[in-house]
Amino acid sequence: MKSIQPARVHFLQSTAQNPRGRYVLYWMQQSQRSYCNHALEYAVQAANHSRQPLLVVFGLTETYPDANWRHYAFMLEGLQDVWRRLTDRGIAFQIIMGDPARAALKAARQASLLVCDRGYLRHQRQWRHVVAHSAPCPVIQVESDVLIPVEAVSVKAEYAARTIRPKIQKLLPLYLRALRPLKLKQKDPDLAAPADISAIFRRLRIDRSIAPVSAFLSGSHANARRMLKRFTTHNLMNYDRDRNHPSIGVGSMMSPYLHFGHIAPLEIALAVQKADAPPGAKAALLEELIIRRELAVNYVFYCPDYDGYIGLPQWSRKSLSEHRRDRRDPVYTPTELEAAATDDPYWNAAMLEMKHTGFMHSYMRMYWGKKILQWRPNPEDAFNLTLKLNNKYFLDGRDPNSYAGVGWIYGLHDQAWKERPIFGKVRYMARKGLERKFDMQAYVARVNRRIAQLTRVHPETGQFMDGH
Repeated sequence: MKSIQPARVHFLQSTAQNPRGRYVLYWMQQSQRSYCNHALEYAVQAANHSRQPLLVVFGLTETYPDANWRHYAFMLEGLQDVWRRLTDRGIAFQIIMGDPARAALKAARQASLLVCDRGYLRHQRQWRHVVAHSAPCPVIQVESDVLIPVEAVSVKAEYAARTIRPKIQKLLPLYLRALRPLKLKQKDPDLAAPADISAIFRRLRIDRSIAPVSAFLSGSHANARRMLKRFTTHNLMNYDRDRNHPSIGVGSMMSPYLHFGHIAPLEIALAVQKADAPPGAKAALLEELIIRRELAVNYVFYCPDYDGYIGLPQWSRKSLSEHRRDRRDPVYTPTELEAAATDDPYWNAAMLEMKHTGFMHSYMRMYWGKKILQWRPNPEDAFNLTLKLNNKYFLDGRDPNSYAGVGWIYGLHDQAWKERPIFGKVRYMARKGLERKFDMQAYVARVNRRIAQLTRVHPETGQFMDGH
């Protein structure tokens, strides 16, 4: 396909030939959608070329790292949508319980070709490595969850946004191209299996201590599109001016859908380009969507310790270590922090926003993490707790953006600043700075109203109004 750039396509294994192959297999794992999915359209094209049907499978593991009920519920709602839309296109879909790599290999026993999408985290890459070395047929990986393939942008870890930006901008015109869906010519309804998501969800043995959230439209490409239309119609106009104001809340809210692959960054970028909004507003959104997001992917791809304190820049670790014995007052326990029981009302509001909605305003995420660094006994402990809470409560946790975002709090992709206690040369953020820049009382009030709507808690008394 002309709209699938060659750099998106990687031959992971090209020698094996399967005489039992009777269909083309698309192992869908990262790009959980039926539209604007380069891996899916490549598989359709391959099936048409070989005059075979197409089977799409998803491997559903109960042991995805740091995932809980909140994450599984959102993801499974999206997979229900995938099943419906693939069925409408005559494409068979199956959810196979178990380790994703084993699920893919099970389906590959009768596949003439296996096409997979791409993930960048350690376990995602390991799954594809296992499949590539064990599949009885050729394995082709097609990249669809970044605008520009990671190696095409850079062959090394980039220092900051300013170093990756010109590389991305140079290539961007080649990749900002719409992807049109193809019609599958050969169909086999016997390959399909009903996707009884409710039954699957009941059987899952997962951590159910963190409940799903209703702050977002449920996970699916259709709902991601509704959120995108709402943003481009109502919030994009002043995005460059208002995006950092916690009390206004003009964010796109697309990060959970991007995390689960329910929508492609390409679709968002094209929609923003076409929107009726000032150039500055569009540029600000595309900076976040493309430059910052793909910088995060670059980080987890080239840094093997992306989820560890050791993965931080040497200068920031050295500076933080030099101040590890600085007096910290107060020091809050993990239990106190998770309960939002600090003396900082703005931090507490941010923590409650995360716990109840699975989301936190981007500026408050930075402040939230900086205060954990200030309130824990040493930087290593603070890093681990920040990442733990991030992955536990955010819908878009456990994502390249999350690992890069937590890393930024501790100096990643940033520069050295004026030295001060505890933080050393790592950037500091102060409560007074929030009050000087923003209407923080309005932010706290907005969070309280939102939580009251979601939990039926009276915003003044704190009592549940439904008797629970």
